[in-house]
Amino acid sequence: MRRVLKFLHTLASCGLVGALLVYALILISLREATPEIYAVARGTISDVCNLLLLPSLAVALITGLLAMAVHRAFLDTRWAWLKALLGLSMFEATFAIVQSKATTAAAEAAKIALGTGDRIALAEAIANEWWSLGAVLVLSMAQIGLGVWRPRMAFRWVDVPS
Repeated sequence: MRRVLKFLHTLASCGLVGALLVYALILISLREATPEIYAVARGTISDVCNLLLLPSLAVALITGLLAMAVHRAFLDTRWAWLKALLGLSMFEATFAIVQSKATTAAAEAAKIALGTGDRIALAEAIANEWWSLGAVLVLSMAQIGLGVWRPRMAFRWVDVPS
């Protein structure tokens, strides 16, 4: 069971980082795009988020928490608890990026494509989106670093005399 959870967790982490990098690459490639192309590319970003990013995040979070429950030694290590806390933070940050930033930028791009949008509002939405995307990437790299190096952060239980 532990190996299955570890495999699924690793696979989901790869999917998560891959989806974030694809997201960033799409944004980079759209710097000189027309509003029409930009609006279509936003659909691609939405598909990447819905079909790869969010499912990978869910599988990584669930398998990580299950691994802590199955492998009792993880409960005594601070790095595992820190990883769980970072996982929940990533969950929040990823939903923030998908639901608010990406959706706002997509709506503004669609308005510009129709000729009614504001380019300044789109630029601000994209700048905020980059900050959020960067934060999620940093959190995911911290997660991977903790999982690979597993620093010695064990709890030191104090025996209380009775």
